[in-house]
Amino acid sequence: MTTMESLIGLVNRIQRACTVLGDYGGGDNTFSSLWEALPSVAVVGGQSSGKSSVLESIVGRDFLPRGSGIVTRRPLVLQLHKTESGQQEYAEFLHLPKRRFTDFALVRKEIQDETDRITGRTKQISNVPIHLSIYSPNVVNLTLIDLPGLTKVAVEGQPETIVEDIENMVRSYVEKPNSIILAISPANQDIATSDAIKLAREVDPSGERTFGVLTKLDLMDKGTNALEVLEGRSYRLQHPWVGIVNRSQADINKNVDMIVARRKEREYFATSPDYGHLASKMGSEYLAKLLSKHLETVIRARIPSITSLINKSIDELESEMDHLGRPIAVDAGAQLYTILELCRAFDRIFKEHLDGGRPGGDRIYGVFDNQLPAALRKLPFDRHLSLQNVRKIVSEADGYQPHLIAPEQGYRRLIEGSLNYFRGPAEASVDAVHFVLKELVRKSIGETQELKRFPTLQAEISAATGESLERFRDDSKKTVIRLVEMEASYLTVEFFRKLPQEVEKVGNPAGGNPAASTVDRYTEGHFRRIASNVSSYVNMVSDTLRNTIPKAVVHCQVREAKQSLLNLFYTQIGKKEGKQLSQMLDEDPALMERRQQCAKRLELYKAARDEIDSVSWVR
Repeated sequence: MTTMESLIGLVNRIQRACTVLGDYGGGDNTFSSLWEALPSVAVVGGQSSGKSSVLESIVGRDFLPRGSGIVTRRPLVLQLHKTESGQQEYAEFLHLPKRRFTDFALVRKEIQDETDRITGRTKQISNVPIHLSIYSPNVVNLTLIDLPGLTKVAVEGQPETIVEDIENMVRSYVEKPNSIILAISPANQDIATSDAIKLAREVDPSGERTFGVLTKLDLMDKGTNALEVLEGRSYRLQHPWVGIVNRSQADINKNVDMIVARRKEREYFATSPDYGHLASKMGSEYLAKLLSKHLETVIRARIPSITSLINKSIDELESEMDHLGRPIAVDAGAQLYTILELCRAFDRIFKEHLDGGRPGGDRIYGVFDNQLPAALRKLPFDRHLSLQNVRKIVSEADGYQPHLIAPEQGYRRLIEGSLNYFRGPAEASVDAVHFVLKELVRKSIGETQELKRFPTLQAEISAATGESLERFRDDSKKTVIRLVEMEASYLTVEFFRKLPQEVEKVGNPAGGNPAASTVDRYTEGHFRRIASNVSSYVNMVSDTLRNTIPKAVVHCQVREAKQSLLNLFYTQIGKKEGKQLSQMLDEDPALMERRQQCAKRLELYKAARDEIDSVSWVR
């Protein structure tokens, strides 16, 4: 294959791949821009100008619908792929990707059926293109777009806007700077009235992108010819005009082979007294080669910009693939490894929250520095140690025998009753830290980008970590309650040893009558002293618990969460089979589809870049 064929074939493959991936005609601007950066040939002409015959002559096959009036009612994107000599010709439609057509009569029928599927059996038009690829050793690599024929009047069954609609559709293709315009005009009509030339002049006033084709030369009035046009004297273009002799209606009716028709065309020009001197530059075969050569020139000029656009697309796609994540392996070992890697990523972010690398861990300190002290200050010791309650508890503790020196049982009951109040703040601290840890788990799961692909795995991790945090909370509650119970189980001896001496000093300060001391123990001042002593002891215990409760909570909850938050989950996944692991890595279908599309595009662009590099330097 020549360098020219390689370049044009490459463009064809990129255009087709863009089409298959849904880039053309909408979607991502970057991808549709690649299509528009690649040159193609738009075939333009009035109705019955011979457009279809020109295309069939280039292809060498009879495959397009025929009839009177508007026949082409949807754009036909025709991609010709040159194959090795001797290989069978076949056609493929984009909407039927797994079906090969070797009977081109069926190709014609499918074009008609697919047109009717969108427009119905009417004379309506649609801008939704039909994509057809033909593989043959008898073609050159080209992308041709057959457009509805321009018309001047709406006929019965067509909307009043049909003239404008067709022109707008055709214009949308030919006004693109990389579009090559193949303007078809019949030779038996005045070139000044050519719809194709009129439109081409508007969108390409310099004529750089326009190739003029004259059809029906053999149908001109006897004694006339089209040399004024073909030699550029009547209307000059930057590229030479090409004359075409299509099959006659009689040949079409007789199903004359296109190869035979090409031979007859060559003979017509070679033996024509009017066009014999132009024979080497006339005919459908020459037109195809002319277009192909021009395409090579255009492609070479566009290679730097095409390469730049492809490289930009590759960078963007690789970035998106990194964001979406790479495809998951199918074997259980690789899947387990992937799950463990995802867990480590989550665990790392969770620890960053606790250690200050990310916000949130400071809320745990807020529980100890604000909530716990505030809760301790609000405990109802004033009510519990009121004069009335102290007298009641001390009297009940004495029973029938009043205390002789100090009401030890009364003290114990008052202290134990007071210490029971510490259970509430202790448990509340545990619950508050538990809530913070749950929130940090939730945030960490959401912030682990690698996990976003796997909603099932997110739910599994959330459930397992939630269960672990519950267990840490239960252990923590048992520990802090045990701290409170320890304080109630063994009171500080030094505190009690001071009480008899203090009471004795107050009750008998000068060593007087002991009876006065006994009487004093049942006065209001005596009970106030008891309340004051108990309050002092409780405050001492409160200061102790204020320091030990945070230690217990951090040890049982925060430390365990840092060290073994995922241990339960690891135990669970260790028991799972391959199918269960695969289910955990079940992704969002939309995300999977997006990754597949990105992977296909990435493969396309990398292959295109490699091919361009391999052929673009050859001259």
